[in-house]
Amino acid sequence: MTEHTPPTALPAWLLEDAELCTAVQRHDFGRVFRLARRRAGISYSQMAIACDIKPDRVGTLARGQGKVATFEKIVQICDALRIPGHLAGLADRPWEAASGTGTEADEAVLRRRFLQVAGFAATMPTTLTQPPGRIGQKTVTCLRERTARLRRLDDVLGGGDTYRVYTTEYQATKALLRQASYSEATGRALLSVLAEQAQQAGWAAFDGGREADATSLYEASRTAAIDAGDAALAGNALAFLAYQRLGGDRQAGVEIASRSTESIDDRTPAGVRALLHERRAWACAVAAMPTEAERSLAAAGEALAESAGETPPDWAAWVDRTELDIMTGRCWAELRRPLRAVPLLEAALARYADSHARDKALYSSWLAQAYLTAGEAEQAAAVVSRSLALADGVASVRPHKRLLTVLAGLSTTRYRALPAVAEVLEQARG
Repeated sequence: MTEHTPPTALPAWLLEDAELCTAVQRHDFGRVFRLARRRAGISYSQMAIACDIKPDRVGTLARGQGKVATFEKIVQICDALRIPGHLAGLADRPWEAASGTGTEADEAVLRRRFLQVAGFAATMPTTLTQPPGRIGQKTVTCLRERTARLRRLDDVLGGGDTYRVYTTEYQATKALLRQASYSEATGRALLSVLAEQAQQAGWAAFDGGREADATSLYEASRTAAIDAGDAALAGNALAFLAYQRLGGDRQAGVEIASRSTESIDDRTPAGVRALLHERRAWACAVAAMPTEAERSLAAAGEALAESAGETPPDWAAWVDRTELDIMTGRCWAELRRPLRAVPLLEAALARYADSHARDKALYSSWLAQAYLTAGEAEQAAAVVSRSLALADGVASVRPHKRLLTVLAGLSTTRYRALPAVAEVLEQARG
């Protein structure tokens, strides 16, 4: 039997790279993680599984924050990435002799480790690993709770890392709907979970640059939500579709976003109302409709005020005052009103943790854009510099696309000779 090679094993050519060797010798495993992802295509989530490190910790280390200091963890990382012991100052590792002790069970171990990292039990529920029989609300509750826990990965990882995880969950629930038996009420609840999972998978697809997959998943989500009688999720599916459409037909994006707010009724939670109104505001801002944007922002603010003490569905729980301030600042930046945009964005982003690297880098791009609109190129360059550092190694196409737009503005003849601007343009090229 041959030695099992884990999917996180670094290729031989990378192990000979001077930069990687130096990072390993210095036990700078944040740089090792970053190089493994950038040059070998090994995702942070894969490394988190194999190294038994929380995904947010991998991302934090990759951004140069913190270090691995314990002997046990250094050994575990070297074994997971198949880094020869001598590079890290260790004795030769047992697998270096290709002793042939690996087994097919190693893959199951990796899967169980991922579930532990994500906050789950060590094994999948029997309803997903064995042919299902009769299921009830308890199964639906377990699925919804797991979906909520998996959603936390999106706080620290980009869609390039989470897409496969979320689509696997979605497909598993689809199979359950086909194969299990259940009451009508349980079936509707299961469809609601399916709609929620499809939206999460669609968001990861969109974030990772899989536009066609995102559209398909959002549309499937809306169908499932309608069949489930879940008007709030059906409205949110439309809001996702509108957000995606804004990259092309902006008027169509406004129309779809307006349909999402028209789905609001007396049963819609206040937090969901705030979410749908703020997304319509963004569609209107992108379409250069300031009056409508301001009206929707006001409606979002009113709904958020009414949400105090209410427990929103988990998929809308992230909408708070800071989020609304950021969206308001983004709208005013997009509408070229920097005097309104800058104070809001500066204050809100100061409250926003760097651990949410993708979103902070993305949102900061509108702060940079607002500064540039005001002719403050040096301030814009400083913001872009911080955003580039935050976005480094994040598996998301969106921050990079946005920052390229601002960098294009900075690279004009008017600004590029300024020392601060020249420095950030060089940083972007690196």
